[in-house]
Amino acid sequence: MWLFLATEIMFFGGMFCAYLVYRRWYFAEFAASSRTLDIWLGTINTIVLICSSLTVALGVRAAQMGKRKLLVVLLILTLIFGLAFLGIKGKEWSDKFHEHHIPGPQFDAGEIQLNGHPVDARSAQIFFSLYFAMTGMHALHMIIGVFMFVILTWYAWKGRFNQRYYTPVENCGLYWHFVDIIWIYLFPLLYLIDRKK
Repeated sequence: MWLFLATEIMFFGGMFCAYLVYRRWYFAEFAASSRTLDIWLGTINTIVLICSSLTVALGVRAAQMGKRKLLVVLLILTLIFGLAFLGIKGKEWSDKFHEHHIPGPQFDAGEIQLNGHPVDARSAQIFFSLYFAMTGMHALHMIIGVFMFVILTWYAWKGRFNQRYYTPVENCGLYWHFVDIIWIYLFPLLYLIDRKK
């Protein structure tokens, strides 16, 4: 599991590096584009994922102690938090589609202001390309995690885990924490650029 997580770190690390390079080149445009993101939805999603990390950690502990019913409840709570995150992220993406902030021929940078003037559309599209790539890959990992927790919940309900055998719960917990940590880095990079107000 640790080797797999190391490959995931390299994968997301490449995207983070690309983001940081472009952000340095187009800082003002990235900051202006970032201000069009809904900071409250991003904050709520951050809280939701932190809560899901807590339920996963408590779930691993419940598995280690052989508390089957508590494990099932905690896994279900984790699923609810995961689905809530995806629902909120879907709302954010829908808003960006309606605002024509999807990179491509329909992109409209008119609402993205820098010193009272529209930003350079190309620079804004770079920001939104990275935004959708990074949050999209994160959401894909969340969807995979939700499916893993559906299977885990089923197995926990059937009594497959006990004090001696809980490795799948622990491994899925590690994966979930990794996905949460990625979001903890994405949130400030994408939502909090130059937010002085």
